Amino acid sequence: MRTSGILFPVFSLPGKYGIGCFSEEAYKFVDFLVDAGQTYWQILPLGPTGYGDSPYQSFSTFAGNPYLISLEDLIGQGLLTEEECDAVDFCDDDTSVDYGKLYTGRWDLLRKAYGRSDHKESAEFAAFKEDNAFWLSDYALFMAVKDAHAGAGATDWEPDIRDYEPEAVQKWAEELSEETGFYEYLQFEFARQWKRLREYAAEKGIKIIGDIPIYVSADSSDFWAHRELFQLDDRGRIRMIAGVPPDGFSATGQVWGNPLYNWPVHKETGYDWWIRRIAKCKELYDVIRIDHFRGFDEYFAIPAEADTAAGGHWEKGPGTDLFDAIMGSLGETPIIAEDLGYVTETVRQLVRDTGFPNMKVLEFAFDSRDSSGAMEYLPYRYQRNCVVYTGTHDNETLRGWIDSILPIERKQVCEYLDVRTKDPQEIVEKMIIAAFSSVADYCIIPLQDYLGLDNSARINQPSTNGSNWKWRVDRKDLSGQLAGRIAALTALYGRNGE
Repeated sequence: MRTSGILFPVFSLPGKYGIGCFSEEAYKFVDFLVDAGQTYWQILPLGPTGYGDSPYQSFSTFAGNPYLISLEDLIGQGLLTEEECDAVDFCDDDTSVDYGKLYTGRWDLLRKAYGRSDHKESAEFAAFKEDNAFWLSDYALFMAVKDAHAGAGATDWEPDIRDYEPEAVQKWAEELSEETGFYEYLQFEFARQWKRLREYAAEKGIKIIGDIPIYVSADSSDFWAHRELFQLDDRGRIRMIAGVPPDGFSATGQVWGNPLYNWPVHKETGYDWWIRRIAKCKELYDVIRIDHFRGFDEYFAIPAEADTAAGGHWEKGPGTDLFDAIMGSLGETPIIAEDLGYVTETVRQLVRDTGFPNMKVLEFAFDSRDSSGAMEYLPYRYQRNCVVYTGTHDNETLRGWIDSILPIERKQVCEYLDVRTKDPQEIVEKMIIAAFSSVADYCIIPLQDYLGLDNSARINQPSTNGSNWKWRVDRKDLSGQLAGRIAALTALYGRNGE
């Protein structure tokens, strides 16, 4: 079945109070997707953001981002007033997120809502705590202890609580019960609002594609409370970290810093933690995109003390054994395999063995630095069971990419697309058509590419910090005219999902 969707982060929604969230604007965007004839809304990870405000470096892989809680909803519940919310300086620019102002302003409002809420008396909250007991209390305590240490990571805490010793955990939990209650409330409210939005989308025929990173952050409750699941040295410290090796794009490779899994221990437990993680994702999303899927075949291991990836080496991952366990426990689970980057034949075989659709990115098809590898991203080489993108959140926008590529690459693009003018917008439109007309079962286009926006609307530039995860759409750009244009394109190329 041929389908299409739009890649658009929740934080990029328009609206008041500094960041896109589960407000009325989210429901309007679902309506926009319906009018545009789409099947999918692909978002970025929903977890609470950590270092660099990145959704891929979260304080928990199970928790939700409190910034996405709708203040309008809290006003509607009588927990906040419009005057209180309007008095906060969130940002001077409604098309960008100011995380500094967001942190100081929104947090105070959420604490006020918590203090006024009677959720502790509700059966719904009691059921939420019971259903999420596996992670909720650990996450709430992790965040409360972190606050008590002025935001410092667990490595800087006292040794007993740093090492999750039971007596220390109990002591801190008793001392910080009010703070842990605050964090539990935020997760309850997040879950309640997201469930309502997702149910609305389902009623309208829109499916949500969620996104999860393969690894968790070293500064997370996942690592803190379950250190036995990661590669540690004899002192209980991180031994090896994640990254990618040096290549034509980076002479020193990339050091991500995430702790690596101790896969033999995961296997001994029947992959229980992973099954719980994917089960939680199935509650949140209709389809799960797993970032850096190749790490399940082989993953690059870098000594924790290394400054570059040059001294790293490859190690074997769990392969199909993990997914056999997940499917055996949870049943059919729609997953998209993000297999971009350095792809070996064993990675390709893992994708084939799982049967998951993999990813094709059109921007990669014209890279003169890797001409042989770029070939597999040309549409005529696709198999049906894949997802074609013009670009992802990590790429330049199409318009920005066209403006920045080498003349030889632009010449190849124009020849392939049969573009005979110098108008970059025509190239943008032809690239979108190339994606739509391909045999790929799924076609996902970033909203910025439909709008023809340049790199000022880019979501993320990997290996940089300070200017990412900020872009928000201008409300007027989500017009009926744009929805109609997308709907016509969707119908023309048979991607209505019928």
